[in-house]
Amino acid sequence: MPDSQVDIALETLLPLMTGRPFLVLTGAGISTSSGIPDYRDSAGVRRGKPPMMIQEFLGSPQARRRYWARAMLGWPRVRQARPNAAHQALAQLQARQHLSGLITQNVDTLHEQAGSQDVIELHGSLHKVLCLDCGARLERDAVQLELETRNAYLLQVEATQAPDGDTLLETHFESDFQVPRCPHCQGERLKPDVVFFGENVAPLTASRALACAEQAQGLLVVGSSLMAYSAFRLCKRVVERGKPLIAINLGKTRADELLDFKFEASCEHLLPLLAERLG
Repeated sequence: MPDSQVDIALETLLPLMTGRPFLVLTGAGISTSSGIPDYRDSAGVRRGKPPMMIQEFLGSPQARRRYWARAMLGWPRVRQARPNAAHQALAQLQARQHLSGLITQNVDTLHEQAGSQDVIELHGSLHKVLCLDCGARLERDAVQLELETRNAYLLQVEATQAPDGDTLLETHFESDFQVPRCPHCQGERLKPDVVFFGENVAPLTASRALACAEQAQGLLVVGSSLMAYSAFRLCKRVVERGKPLIAINLGKTRADELLDFKFEASCEHLLPLLAERLG
C-alpha cells in the first residue's frame, strides 16, 4: 500500500476512532502472515476443493477418517503459528480502550495469544475437541498425541497446508488411518470444536456477537470477505443503527455496498500505525 494511501486511511480512521471505541471483526486475512491460509481470493471466490460439510462429517465414518487424517498433518502448523503485528496492534488498541470488543471468524486463537481479552470466537477454536457421544471436551494437543501414536506411518508424509488446519492429502493415505477415540467413553465421534460449513453458530455466541454490534459506536472489519452470513449480519446491524462501517481488506467483500470506507491495505502495516497514532 503506497504511503499516500496509508496517510488517507489514517486521516479517515483517527478522527472516527478518537474517543469513540469501535467494535472489530476479523477474518482469515489477518492470519495469513502467520502462515495460516485463507479460503478466498481477492474476488471473494473460494480456493481449492470445497470444504467438508457438517452433514458429511456427521453421517460418514469414512468422512471422519478423511478429516482426521488431513487434520493430523495440518495441526502442527496451526499450533506453531504466532500472532503477527496486526494481532498485536489490536491487543494494544483494546488495552488502551480504543475498542469496545473483538469478534473473530478465525479458529486459530492468535488474538488471545497476542493478549486480546474476551474475544468472541464466532466459529469456535481448533484448540478444543468435542466428543459427540458423551459431550466431553478435550485438548487438541492430547488428541494429536493419540493420532500420531496410532498413525505413525503418516509422520513422514508431506502435505500442503489448507485453511483451518486442513491439508491436501492424497486419498490412498486414508485407508489404514485410525481415528482418535474419546478417553472417557471410547467413542469414535470426535469433532473439532469449530463451526463446520453448513452448521449454525452456537446460539449464545451469535447473540453475544449481535449484542456487541447493536451497542457499537462503529464496526471495523479486518481481513474478511464477509461471505459467511454470520459475519455479514453484524455489518447489516451496525448500518441499520446508523453507525459507521469500515473495512481493511485486500479484495472484494460481501458488504462493499454498505461500507462507508474501505482500505485495500495490509492490516499488518496499517493497524500498528493506527495503534501508535491513537496512543
